[in-house]
Amino acid sequence: MLNTNSRQGFDESHEQYRDTVRRFLAKEAEPYLDKWEAEGITSKYFWKAAGDAGLLCSSMPEIYGGIGLDISYDLVFLEELYYLNCPVGVSLQSLITAPYLLNYGSEELKARYLPGMISGEIITALGMTEPGGGSDVKSLRTTARRDGDYYVINGSKLYISNGLLSDLVFLAARTGGEGAKGVSLILVEANSPGFERGRNLDKIGLHGADTSELFFNDVRVPISNLLGEEGQGFRYMMSELGQERLAISTTAQAQAQRAFDEAVQFVKERKAFGQPIFDFQNTRFTLADMATRLQAGWAHLDWARMRHMKGLLTSEEAAASKLWHSENVWHIVDAALQLHGGAGYMNEYPIARLWRDTRIHRIHGGTSEIMKEVIGRRI
Repeated sequence: MLNTNSRQGFDESHEQYRDTVRRFLAKEAEPYLDKWEAEGITSKYFWKAAGDAGLLCSSMPEIYGGIGLDISYDLVFLEELYYLNCPVGVSLQSLITAPYLLNYGSEELKARYLPGMISGEIITALGMTEPGGGSDVKSLRTTARRDGDYYVINGSKLYISNGLLSDLVFLAARTGGEGAKGVSLILVEANSPGFERGRNLDKIGLHGADTSELFFNDVRVPISNLLGEEGQGFRYMMSELGQERLAISTTAQAQAQRAFDEAVQFVKERKAFGQPIFDFQNTRFTLADMATRLQAGWAHLDWARMRHMKGLLTSEEAAASKLWHSENVWHIVDAALQLHGGAGYMNEYPIARLWRDTRIHRIHGGTSEIMKEVIGRRI
């Protein structure tokens, strides 16, 4: 269990919320983790249960069915979710697509979709990455051509989180010329004629979270489904990048703490050469390094969260946070697996799943190399 006694920026209401989250996850997630892992997808029931418990999109206004909290409560949910190592894509909905809709959608679109996103009846995906282009939004090829009062959409997307579960896709499509200024964000309902889902992609980790291809073949969408203005989609997506990278930092730190806790428990119970593994100096030194990294990580995460809450977190600071936490969790998880020895390579131990699942953090939301580019350009 996460120790929150020395955390900064949280008060009693956060701890009450955290307690609600823990009770919810103990009932609605923990018993099903192995099932979701085996099936390659999370049950839609979990999303509805989370919505019923008021845990989805907590920062959305009450007028749309939200509870009007700030995003720090959504981040509390992420900490607990990923300490459990439950790879459900709620952060995408609570911290990325819902803010897109709230900040740039028309009142008609907000009234139509936000209540369902908050209740868990609508699951969203972000259709950005494409085959051959990675996450380079400026070079995307999916097109949305105007035809009267409709867009006609053609193209495909790859590596889409929540792709199989999604009821609504926030689609990045080219509505104009070349480069960033030709990109728009359009809402596409999954039951639209011409919309097809590909296979559930076979990933190294995150087996309980579906990831798929999406195909758009002459999909007709009303022009009113445009978010904001035509050609501004790239700017809209960039505006939420800091929050996305803070969310990734949060999940990585929670998983790093879980890996450390698993390692401590294992080395105190397992014996070698007649004594607990914990009693060897190398073990204690390794754990000391991990504990030091965790202490620094929690302090930095609280700093970044509070700075973001004040609107002061710069894109470079968010990139640095994502870079450090992504690299740090890999260091800690790999060291924790090593302390398990051969047992760490067995899937029956939680550390094996953590090792597989955390590798993605150095890639998604912008690779570590891209984070260094973002930071380096401003030095």
